[in-house]
Parts: sequence; structure tokens; C-alpha cells
Amino acid sequence: MDIKWKIIHLNEVDSTNEYAKRIAADSPEGTVVVAKRQTAGKGRKGRSWASPEGGLWLSVVFKPPRLDPRFVFVGALAVVDTLVDFGIASGIKWPNDVWAGERKIAGILTEGKGNEYTIMGIGINVNNPIPEELRESATSMFQLLGREVPLEKVLERLLFHLSGWYRVFLERPDLLMAKVREKTFILGRTVRVIRDGRELIGRAMDVLDDGSLLLDAAGQLKRILYGDVSLRLV
Repeated sequence: MDIKWKIIHLNEVDSTNEYAKRIAADSPEGTVVVAKRQTAGKGRKGRSWASPEGGLWLSVVFKPPRLDPRFVFVGALAVVDTLVDFGIASGIKWPNDVWAGERKIAGILTEGKGNEYTIMGIGINVNNPIPEELRESATSMFQLLGREVPLEKVLERLLFHLSGWYRVFLERPDLLMAKVREKTFILGRTVRVIRDGRELIGRAMDVLDDGSLLLDAAGQLKRILYGDVSLRLV
């Protein structure tokens, strides 16, 4: 299916996800909220997300037939493909970040309301400055390319790839997950997983068909569900 995008441009907003949730019930699928800056941008687990001018901050209203934790990978793969269009190699850090050059360049946050709608928030560091305290862990397209990139071009390519991967998600989720495994760069590496206040260290073995992570922790296989977890490289 080809989505007809309806783009709402804002100079400033608290959070594009919050704005999208406020209008989602009365908006068609494919409504996109783009803001020059967010004053209360957020990531998973309520973390703040630095969103100064120069980055691409957007949220998309989707209305898939079912809630599915794998939906976040539609956004992750679309970002990976978009970066490739600009000559940047990247990979997925399970479950919802995209890294380039061993540093975070983008994040995806999905929030849903039953079967009514799912909001997909995407933040990509494009031309925005990286805060000093994050320079060891985050990067931008500008830093990697050494030049500014037109935001409208990044948005255009991102929506193109979102449409394609959304169609794959609806029609062939097995192909979606095969690509996720291919692009998940943490597989084979030692990671630290924190959930429910407990820490688990092991080797990331696979991303299973349901989107969960298979971890080898001291010879014991553990299935880590997408949700209230933090994952860090060791």
C-alpha cells in the first residue's frame, strides 16, 4: 500500500509524539508532524531527547490492524536506508536506536492506543549540534559527512522508506525480521541488559521472529522482550 502523506510543519512543539497523539483520532493514517525543535522531546522510558533546531524531529500517525512490538523496526529500517541514501552506513542497536560509527544517530519511539492508532516518533541528528556531554556517545549526519544536509531531502527519503517497510510489515513480517537481523550490529557482541532494576550480561545471539532478543548469559539462553529494558554495549 502507498501512503498519502499529510505533513504538518511546526516551528516549536513540546513533543511531536504528544502533538500527534492529540490529533490522531481525527487524522488520517500518514499524518506527519514535523517540528524545527521540541521543548520536551522524549525517548524510551521517559528519557529526555535533545531536539534543537537542525535535526529532523517528527512523528507519524499509523493505523495498523494490530498492535505489534515489531512495528518499531519499520522506523529503524527506514532510517538505516535513508542514511545509506546519503552515504552513511549504520545499524540497529536493538530495540529502537540507530547507530553510525559506534555512536547513536537516531532513535525511534512507538506509542499506541489499542487498535485505534500507533504513533511512531523518529529523531535523526542531521545538522544539529551535539551537546558536549553526549559527544562520546552521539553523532550527526553533519559530523559524519562534513557538510550540512537539506532537512527536506532527509524527510523525503525517510517517508519513501517508511512507506516501503510499512508495506513489508503488513504483508511479509518474516522478510522484515530477516532484514532486522541483518542490520542489528550488536549480534555476536557482549551487552548489558538492565530490566526491573536487575542487570544481565551476555552475548546477543539473535533477534527472534517476535522481535525479542536472544541472549546467551553464561551458557543460559534468555529471551529479552522489547519493553522496559535498557541495553548497553560492554
